[in-house]
This record gives sequence, C-alpha cells and structure tokens, in this order.
Amino acid sequence: MFAIAILAGIYSYVIFGIGVLGLLYKSTVFITSLIFIACSYFYFKKNPRDFPRFSLNKFKGKPFLLLFFVMVLINLVGALGPELSFDALWYHLTIPKIFIEAHRIFFIQGGLFYYSVMPKLGEMLFIPGLMMGSEIIPKLIQWGFGILTSFAIFKLSRKFLDDKLSIVAVLIFYSSMVVAWQSTVAYIDLIRTFFEIMTLWGFVEFCESKNRKWLIESAVMLGLAISTKTIALGAIPIFITLLLIFDKNWKKALSNSLIFVTVSILVSFPWFFFSFLNTGNPFYPVFSGLYPVGLSWDLLNPINFSRDLFILFFKAADPISPIYIIFLPLIFIYFKKINKELKIISIYSLLALIIWYLTPRTGGGRFILPYLPAFSILVAVVIANTKIVWLRKYLTGLVIVVCLITIMYRGIANSKFVPVIFGVQTRGEFLTKNLNFSFGDFYDTDGWFEKNITNEDIVLLYGFHNLYYANFPFVHESYVKKGDKFNYIAAQKAELPDRFKYWNLIYYNSIIEVNVYSMKGEMWFY
Repeated sequence: MFAIAILAGIYSYVIFGIGVLGLLYKSTVFITSLIFIACSYFYFKKNPRDFPRFSLNKFKGKPFLLLFFVMVLINLVGALGPELSFDALWYHLTIPKIFIEAHRIFFIQGGLFYYSVMPKLGEMLFIPGLMMGSEIIPKLIQWGFGILTSFAIFKLSRKFLDDKLSIVAVLIFYSSMVVAWQSTVAYIDLIRTFFEIMTLWGFVEFCESKNRKWLIESAVMLGLAISTKTIALGAIPIFITLLLIFDKNWKKALSNSLIFVTVSILVSFPWFFFSFLNTGNPFYPVFSGLYPVGLSWDLLNPINFSRDLFILFFKAADPISPIYIIFLPLIFIYFKKINKELKIISIYSLLALIIWYLTPRTGGGRFILPYLPAFSILVAVVIANTKIVWLRKYLTGLVIVVCLITIMYRGIANSKFVPVIFGVQTRGEFLTKNLNFSFGDFYDTDGWFEKNITNEDIVLLYGFHNLYYANFPFVHESYVKKGDKFNYIAAQKAELPDRFKYWNLIYYNSIIEVNVYSMKGEMWFY
C-alpha cells in the first residue's frame, strides 16, 4: 500500500513538472504515462509483497464484505455519470482543463481561479483523463481512492481486530453519506483521506518498531496529503503532540518531530515554492484576502466548540455517519483497556476534532473526512471490547442499518445516471436537465456555441462561474487584462460594462440565462 501511495505521488509530480516546463501535450503525457506504468509493473513484479493482497480463504466476514461491494457498485454508478458537483465544475476539473489548453501549469490571476497555485496532487492525476476529453476518469480516480482508503483501514484494523470486525470498521467508514457522495464526484478529499490514513498507519508501525524508516514513510505520506490539500498541514501538530506524549525521552521526541516535519514539508515544498514564485505567498490564496482564515478568540469558547461539534455530527452540509456520535461515550469508557497503539489512534482522533475546529472548514462534513478512518477503527474496537453479547449484536446491527440506509439513499440518488450511462438519454439531455444553472453552472444546451464559436474566436465572459463545460476559447472578466483580444462577449445573469453597452445582442438562452453580443464578429482588444 505504501508503494502505491508513493507511486501515485511520484506520477503526480511528474505531470506537475511537465506542466511547469510548458510541455503539457497529449503526446508528452501519453509517453510519460506508458513509461511510468512499465516501471511500476516491473517494480511490483520484483516486489510482489508491496502490491495490495486480499484473500477470501477462511475469511469470516463475508456477509459484511458483500455489503461493502454493494456500496462500491452503487457508488460506481454515480462515478460513471457526467459531473454535476459545484467545486468540480468550478475548479477541480476546470483549472486542469485550462492548463491542458495552455499546455502549461501557471498562475491564473483574478478572483475566480485563485486555487490555481495551491497544491494539486489530485488534479494532476486528473489531467491524463481530461486530455482524453472526459471527466469520468477523474471521477473514477476519486472512487478508486475511496476503495484504497477502505483497504488501508482494513489492513490497519487487522493489527487489533479479526477479519469480521476489521471489515466492520471499513463499513462504518464507507457507509458515511459524505464518503458515498465523495466517491461519485471529481473532488480530491478521498485522495487526501487515503494519504492521511497511510500517515497514521506508518506512524503506528513506527511506535511499535521504533524503526525510523516507518517515521519517514509516515512523514512522506503526510507530505503527499499536504500536496493534495493545503489544509492537511493541520495534521503536523497532531503527530508532534503524539511523539511528545508517547516518547518519554524528550530529546528523542524532539529529534523525531524535527525529522517528521522536515520530511513532510520537503515532499510538499515544490507546490509552495511554485506559489511563492508566482504570488509572493507560498500559501496563496490563504492570507491574501481572497481566502480569509477567520481566526478569532471566539474559537476558544467551549460553547462554540460544542455547538460546532453538534452541527458536524447532526446537521453537516455533507452528513457523516451517526455511528460516530453514538459510540463516542463508549470510546472514553474503554480507553484504559486498550493497548498503546489504539490509544495513539484515540488521541489522534481527539486532536483531529480540535484541528478540524481551528482550521477553515467551509466544506461541511468533508473537512472531517480524512479523520473518519481513525474514528471508524475506534468504533470497531469498541464493538470488539463489548462483552455483553446482546449489546455487541445491537451495536453491530446499528452499523448494518446505517449501511442499508446509505445503500437505499445513494441508490436512489445515483439512479438518475443510469439512463445516460446506458445511452437511453444523451449526455446533452442529462446535463440540461440536471445542472444547476441558477447556481452558476454552464452548458451549451442548444449547441449554439458549438455551431458558431470556432477555435479562432475568443469570447469575453461576464458573470460565469462554473466553466468546465465551456468548450470554446474564452477569457474571463476576473483575469482579462489590457491587450487581450476577443470578438464576442457573453454574459450570464450579468450586465455588460458601460464600455460595451453598444454591442449588438445576437443570441439569448433563457435556460442558462446567457446573452451573447458581437460587433459583426470583429476582433477587439480589451
């Protein structure tokens, strides 16, 4: 598993390097990918133990495993359908698409694509699929990382639990609504979650063996998580605290902390250096005014902490499983009975809630998602330590009930993709029916842009936000600059600036609320 994580990180950085050099062409990426696949194949052929293995022989939790596979298949249906989610259409897919069209990775100025210089390990993995003209491959990548995360949960759980309860830990994680939803969209949260659970796994191995090789591997995993999403930096104080708590030799603890932090930062450093070169701020857009951090003394108010935890577990925009809050009191009860490694996971989980509370969390339940694997393992441990038979069966039954609810809910939600997947409904019909045009989405519903805008034309856009499905040359109001040329102007629910008021209206689409203007097709300069 660690080899797969490292290879994914290396491949992402290879794509990043190609893009920074201005060589982001299909031929370059294709040849590089073939070479990388060949090298990976020979590596695993030589080191077969590094490839994930799973055997059903004598496996005791087959009914639970069946539930997991049912959820995997239901999520696959959602992953195979066209993308509808806001952030994916805003920047997870659109920014890589802009990079591809420009054949390079660069800083996109302005107030729309300000995430363009933030760490993008996940989006780099999306680029080859987008070069093939489809967002389905990026969606399948996110879906696949959900399965990899589940496998990592199982393998880490097997250090403490039997097969049956280890797969129960997987079910607890994978049946969370936020996980099920994330498995169907081209976001990067499950990619980060995979690297975070691998970080914890490596750290547990280090605490068991005291071999610094594991500490370094753990730090590399966290570096890759940070390279996926900057907010993963919040895990650094968690692991420093764990090192200080569980190592009685404070000098060694400080030394190990320094190693851990240094390796983590070095792995993610290229992205921060790239941001600094382009913006003067390694963490852009954080601390720039575009992305306010929002730290205040109110965060220290225990009432606010309790309120926000209540919202997280009961009213999150992206719901997490109710299993966690149900089992939380039992985790405190059994804390003294568990071994050192499980105490590490317990304290890690507590610290994770604090870090979640102190860091920006505009994404609802998905911002706690990277820590749900640890919570899931703890819940399974609680079930394992419950000696009262009827209570143990009841707690296991709760897990099954939540799984069944998720299966039904996501089955209904993903059913809308079935007609378009099997060709009963066209892609255009599906997108016209399901995109949220009142919330910033765009699609060429009647084919006007495809028929009238050529590759030689350039459209200046006003009011547009989610531009992944804009398959024509454009320049956006947020980054247009003096000297940029264009021969059409399109406005989506927006008024034209006074300087263009005299342009002629040549097209209007009431569905997407878009007006298109022109001056007889003549090219103008901004």
